Amino acid sequence: MNLQDLGEHDYEPVHGLPAPLPQGEHLLWQGAPYWRSLAIRAFHVRKVLIYFALFGLWRVSSGLGDGLSLGDALASTQGLGVAAVSAVLILGLMAWSYARTTVYTVTNRRVVVRSGVALPVTMNIPFQLIAAADFKQHADRSGDIPLQLEPNERASYIMLWPNVRPWHFSRPQPMLRCVANAKQVADTLAQALAAEHAEHSAPASSNSTATV
Repeated sequence: MNLQDLGEHDYEPVHGLPAPLPQGEHLLWQGAPYWRSLAIRAFHVRKVLIYFALFGLWRVSSGLGDGLSLGDALASTQGLGVAAVSAVLILGLMAWSYARTTVYTVTNRRVVVRSGVALPVTMNIPFQLIAAADFKQHADRSGDIPLQLEPNERASYIMLWPNVRPWHFSRPQPMLRCVANAKQVADTLAQALAAEHAEHSAPASSNSTATV
């Protein structure tokens, strides 16, 4: 993997960045995942609730079929309810922790992702390595901005998670995930990518595009 500066950070001279910005580089946007959206889309809290609800309905239905009263059938799901609440609380806490420790940074030269709870890492993604940027908005107005890397670039899905486009295992795409005002952020990034690629429009990089 050729993405730069992947490793632990013990000290941040600038919030979310492993080093001060060099001369000629300036900050365009900085933000973090919206934790409730992250809980739903990365930690699948809603799907877990649906699973436990269906399992509970099945247990009640089975109990009624075995001759139990409605009250006894409902009582048989108490342990299941405790397990459901515990699972949702744990997943919600994980989502909140990841959102709290993740910082997305967009400058006029690169995208920087700092993430991790127990072992924080910082990943620098220069614009020259980004072939295109996509955009998807969710109902809560948060959105995802996956970054398509140049064909000769490789990234680790495991190392990037949850800041990675789901199910793209063969060619993982780093992603700014569940960010608020995502359309505005995507427009800012697209303009910066277009300006950078225009500035370095040598034949070797003329096929790079920035689309939103």
